[in-house]
Amino acid sequence: MTEPPLLEVQDVHLSFGGVHALRGVSFQAHRGEILAIIGPNGAGKTSLINAVCGHYHPQRGRILFKGRDITHLRPHRIAALGIARTFQNLALFRGMSVLDNIMLGRHVKMRSGVFACALYWGLAQAEEIRHRQVVERIIDFLEIEHIRKVPAGALPYGLQKRVELGRALALEPELLLLDEPMAGMNLDEKEDMARFILDIQEEMGIGIILIEHDMGVVMDISDRVIVLDLGEKICEGRPDEVASDPRAIKAYLGEAVAQKGG
Repeated sequence: MTEPPLLEVQDVHLSFGGVHALRGVSFQAHRGEILAIIGPNGAGKTSLINAVCGHYHPQRGRILFKGRDITHLRPHRIAALGIARTFQNLALFRGMSVLDNIMLGRHVKMRSGVFACALYWGLAQAEEIRHRQVVERIIDFLEIEHIRKVPAGALPYGLQKRVELGRALALEPELLLLDEPMAGMNLDEKEDMARFILDIQEEMGIGIILIEHDMGVVMDISDRVIVLDLGEKICEGRPDEVASDPRAIKAYLGEAVAQKGG
């Protein structure tokens, strides 16, 4: 029996005044796959991610996570269900250490009351140890043990992006939304990030939705690709299919990328 989709976006419309950010977008994302969403600037990619996360609420359509309607839930409720994200622009606390930044990703998992935490009694102490163990595993996984105590703001840009990925992983999500995780990186940093994304998929079985402008990366690591243009989904398929689709070429890819993908 085929496993039901992890995420379903059904005929989603999103407008801001007279501006239509999304026009009837529908798709499914599955556990353990990398689904890339591409398109020119202003196509609606980040608006779509913000709708899934609960930062925007569509005027029409539904968004389902594991069969549950999350269309109008608040962001913290959606995060608690198992959806984590990174941001196009870094959102780290620059004065805090790498360890503490990643620990913040555990906040929706923390159950002890303020009184218990303040006095560091039994339950809170045991909970702190459990959360710290999860974070230490993520630090090892992302190969950032050597900078765990360094303030995030003192790190090179590529490592800051890796720390932000770690904070999203600290939520232990089932669905990870990556909004241009390689923007501003050099070639070596991009290769490292691509490797970590593939490892997350293969070792953790997390579903990944990836917004990325580097078409080489998209074609290399994605299982499926969706192309948006002016808020509409214009095509969807395997990377090789999308790279040769005339609609995608006209809207975004260009002949050179099409030839590379084909």
